Amino acid sequence: MPFVVTEPCIGVKDHACVDVCPVDCIYEGGELLLIHPEECIDCGACVPECPVDAIFEVSTVPAQWKGYIAANADPFRASADRPRAILRERWEVLRGQEGSPAHRYYQRHGKA
Repeated sequence: MPFVVTEPCIGVKDHACVDVCPVDCIYEGGELLLIHPEECIDCGACVPECPVDAIFEVSTVPAQWKGYIAANADPFRASADRPRAILRERWEVLRGQEGSPAHRYYQRHGKA
């Protein structure tokens, strides 16, 4: 079963999980990263890398975050044009570049 990114990622979007994903199945979402449910090979490499414990195997998502199962899958049903998430080092560089998606994201969350 695939893994799911849940609420604790919002406002953090650390990208450490991207660095360890062997199949590049993690994509940029608006408020959080998304794991493509059909590309995920269920290896779990991303789970220990998440600094906020936001990633769960779909069958173990806590009750309060069950809605994130659909929130992770629906964008991939609607469009194949999701950008793949970039490596953490690049994301952090972009965080400091005004006008970049990373900079805008952290400004929105008060962490720029």
